[in-house]
Amino acid sequence: MKNLLIIGFVWPEPNSTAAGSRMLQLMEFFQKNDFKIIFVCAASKTEKSFDLEILNIQSFDIQLNNVSFDALIKEINPEFVLFDRFLIEEQFGWRIADNCPEAIRILDTEDLHFLRKARQVAYQNNVKVSLKHLKSDLAKREIASIFRCDLTLIISKYEMKLLKKTFKIDKALLQYVPFLLKNINLETLHSYPDFKDRNHFISIGNFKHEPNWNSVQHLKTVIWPLIREKLPEAQLHIYGAYVTEKVQQLHNKKEGFIIKGWAENTADVFTNAKVCLAPLQFGAGLKGKLIDAMQFGTPSVTTNIGAEAMHNKLPWNGFIEDDPTEFALKSIELYTDENLWNNAQLNGVEIINTCYSKEKYEGKLLSKIEKIKKNIAKHRFKNFIGAMLLHHTIQSTKYMSKWIEEKNRLF
Repeated sequence: MKNLLIIGFVWPEPNSTAAGSRMLQLMEFFQKNDFKIIFVCAASKTEKSFDLEILNIQSFDIQLNNVSFDALIKEINPEFVLFDRFLIEEQFGWRIADNCPEAIRILDTEDLHFLRKARQVAYQNNVKVSLKHLKSDLAKREIASIFRCDLTLIISKYEMKLLKKTFKIDKALLQYVPFLLKNINLETLHSYPDFKDRNHFISIGNFKHEPNWNSVQHLKTVIWPLIREKLPEAQLHIYGAYVTEKVQQLHNKKEGFIIKGWAENTADVFTNAKVCLAPLQFGAGLKGKLIDAMQFGTPSVTTNIGAEAMHNKLPWNGFIEDDPTEFALKSIELYTDENLWNNAQLNGVEIINTCYSKEKYEGKLLSKIEKIKKNIAKHRFKNFIGAMLLHHTIQSTKYMSKWIEEKNRLF
């Protein structure tokens, strides 16, 4: 078996975040291909954290800026290391390079953080995203992390194109890996409640994630009043982990705007809802909520940002609208027209089976990893920028971390 160490940003929460689902999909892929996985994380576990023992994955708590991590990785001696987001590579990458120089370093970006932030800043300033927004300090950090790794997993074709065309990153360092899903068959689809047996609209998303919180506010103030005016009996059920007081304050039963909180059973939530609303104004990557909607046969209405890189130009499982008035009108149309709804549902099945079939991407990912492993010296020799950045990172980050380590020891 091949030894794989995964260093998590957080403990996976597949029922709370798309990132958690993504991590479990990657774990399943690696286990299926004869990798023994050890998962470590410096964050605290929550009640929503997935029990990795179910997958026979050994796990350890680790500390930031602590020499105990060096001792642990020397003992594990991994052949492969997966960093969960660039922030983790920044923190632990130099320690891996120092103690396990032969280990293949893989980065999973989840989404491009700098792209999401650039869009958020542009949105808040009511301007279009420009190169000035994209070429930020955050971009420098995230792209430096990509260069320092042997391979980076990119979830979105849009982001692949951005990295290759705008930032001139060699395709040898990148691998497109969207969500890795099972195909949906019509028998499964027909086992779900149909149009007549479903009620209400839903919106879902972790409230810690700024695009989700903004989307809920947009629904409350702009879109939902337009829908409710035409459909006075309809309700909008808002689901998501980490409901704060400011989120709860939006709850208004009279307006049909219902804050439900964490969805304990995602399948039940989606299969009983008629339409999913996701008026995202900024963001990046692929949207887990829209994938869930397709998987559970729930048509959706979203924006161009929401649908970006998700459907490969196939007909959407509902509508894509940026204008709030049109968004509301299309939501009403989808909610009230059974034929339209049924066609939208089938579109979702086609998108999942065409764009996210895991058989299509798992083989390519395994081949890329094996090729890099076999030719690691040549692969790294070609990536001079990565070697240069790693050299300077070890010189700077290493000694900053050691200073913090010593400070913590003394005080």
